[in-house]
Amino acid sequence: MDRRETIKWVLAASAIIRLNPVSVSAAASASYGTDPDLQRVYHPGELWPLTLSKVQKAQVTLLCDTIIPADSTSASASAVGVVDFMDEWISAPYPDQRQDRKLVLEGLEWLDSEATRRFARPLLQVATAQLHAICDDICWIPKARPEFREAACFFARFRDLTAGGFYTTPQGRADLRYVGNTPLPRFDGPPLEVLQKVGLA
Repeated sequence: MDRRETIKWVLAASAIIRLNPVSVSAAASASYGTDPDLQRVYHPGELWPLTLSKVQKAQVTLLCDTIIPADSTSASASAVGVVDFMDEWISAPYPDQRQDRKLVLEGLEWLDSEATRRFARPLLQVATAQLHAICDDICWIPKARPEFREAACFFARFRDLTAGGFYTTPQGRADLRYVGNTPLPRFDGPPLEVLQKVGLA
């Protein structure tokens, strides 16, 4: 397409928008609303209603901290805001997040029912070893028994969201010993032993 043809397309598109601005803006806002103001600080629940109830937040906290507990080098997942991240994520109106909302809410319900079935108490009241016993059955999709396959799919996605939320925080990046976005006085390249290991030295 040459320059003249491109200009014709741009002018035609702008004419359509000027002729029918209401229908264009309605189409844009029908699904998601307007874009957020990137100069403004938003508080939880301002962009869209949040999903998790108080009990569900406690369940998410328990499971997040089972996946990434506190240790000698970093805080737990919940301590760095992963629960709030999870609530925002599954509350967003976009197609992928809507799928995750259904998966997470149904997964939490399954965990609660499974805890009650196995141990005669709800998820928030089981002992740590009992929680780990449930998680061991759903922590790896290829090894999950057929009756646990759906729960294993939930756990895999929940684990990904937990890790994504955690390792994009300053504390998570520090735990990875990530040194990007940090000015260095000089860069000496990979250490010699690393180069030797991969056959480059």
